[in-house]
Amino acid sequence: MSKAIIIGAGIAGIAAAIRLAIKGHQVEVFEASAQAGGKLSEIKLGPFRFDAGPSLFTMPQYVDELFSLAGKNPSDYFQYEKLETICNYFYEDGTRIHAFADPVKFSDEIADKTHDSADSVLDFLNKSRDIYEITNPVFLQRSLHKLGSYLNIGTLKSLLRFPQIDAFRTMNQANEARFNDSRTVRLFNRYATYNGSNPYQAPATLNIIPHFEQHFGAYFPVGGMYAIVSSLTKLAIDLGVKFHFNSYVDQIEIRNNKVIGLISEGQSHPADLIISNMDVWYTYTRLMTDIKVPERLKNQERSSSALIFYWGINASFTELGLHNIFFTEDYQEEFRQIWKEKSIASDPTVYVHISSKNNPNDAPKGSENWFTMINVPSDTGQDWDELIRVSRNNIIEKLSRNLGKDISQLISCETVLDPRGIDSMTFSYQGSLYGSSSNNQFSAFLRHANFSSGIKDLYFAGGSVHPGGGIPLALLSAKIVDGLIK
Repeated sequence: MSKAIIIGAGIAGIAAAIRLAIKGHQVEVFEASAQAGGKLSEIKLGPFRFDAGPSLFTMPQYVDELFSLAGKNPSDYFQYEKLETICNYFYEDGTRIHAFADPVKFSDEIADKTHDSADSVLDFLNKSRDIYEITNPVFLQRSLHKLGSYLNIGTLKSLLRFPQIDAFRTMNQANEARFNDSRTVRLFNRYATYNGSNPYQAPATLNIIPHFEQHFGAYFPVGGMYAIVSSLTKLAIDLGVKFHFNSYVDQIEIRNNKVIGLISEGQSHPADLIISNMDVWYTYTRLMTDIKVPERLKNQERSSSALIFYWGINASFTELGLHNIFFTEDYQEEFRQIWKEKSIASDPTVYVHISSKNNPNDAPKGSENWFTMINVPSDTGQDWDELIRVSRNNIIEKLSRNLGKDISQLISCETVLDPRGIDSMTFSYQGSLYGSSSNNQFSAFLRHANFSSGIKDLYFAGGSVHPGGGIPLALLSAKIVDGLIK
């Protein structure tokens, strides 16, 4: 029986542990914090509970697959419900669009509320499906860094259809060419933020993302997003995986260009293979200081980050749902501030996630738990205390204006997470949520591989490596690593 050590109990680390345990490996996971989950964590403030990180759950089949592989019934560990309305969109002119899960109802809603037709929306969703079908077998399910990935009929068919993935226009160019109304364009441009990118620079290939929601559906886990972590951690433990919490890893031990173990808090732990679920930048710069950081990694643009206010709200708003977006009128200026000025626009787009809408125990009766987030640049030394102060006022003013009620008088408790905290709490370099950005057409090929080309038996999983960030892609990174390990 070979011994595998995984660094980091993020969602990809837990998934990799499960897959290796099923194969018969002895698996141990070293996690620096007191709980599993990484960015997918939870916060409790008095009677309020918040899912602290990712708040949208799509592609649940990748979670179910882990239970099925282990011979377990997924519903014995984990339940979730499909959302009939994926998101509510609010605009400054008073327009309110409900993104229904049903594509026909969604397209009719946009036709009723904007100057765009239902057919144009359905055509867009069909294009999104086409991009998924072309890229899924090549870019999402396989390593891009192994020749064997390209030597099969399915991959060759996908490569022949490569022009159809729309890699040579920006997302905004493609969406402006398809839609007439800026409200519709903004709605679909926002999907670039799902991997921390800029729709005015990122390729239109990212228009694949709506397919994940509108075709496969969006869901809410019973008990909240952290239930994903709790259920998978339980499965891992049931399979014999050993977790070491509050255990910082000091160094990956390498001999003759092969991993032989790691050192945690001064103690050596031998291993036959290691998977790092830590940000790949910190894996090199903190755990392998004698190994040269790949030049491509050093030069990559970091993804955007987030500024999040966790608010206990002493009121209930019937017009709000689980997911809510309040758009700025000048979306391009917002992204210019993030990417060019490395700052925050005075009127940012605001996302409000309220898990108590679906999980009432997350807030007292008559109250709501608001996860209030804006997209911000990664940390390059900005005066975050001042940016937080100004942004808090701007966010409250915007929400109060759109909802017709002074939000500042309703906040009973608060805690804040900014890029500095994201970096220090989750070892995400500069607080970037998705590792590198996807702001050019070749970004899929520029992400770090899921294995080391120079160090034997060293692998990488998680949002900072291929195929990218977000829960589904992080789970797929673990699947790819599993396929690479003999």
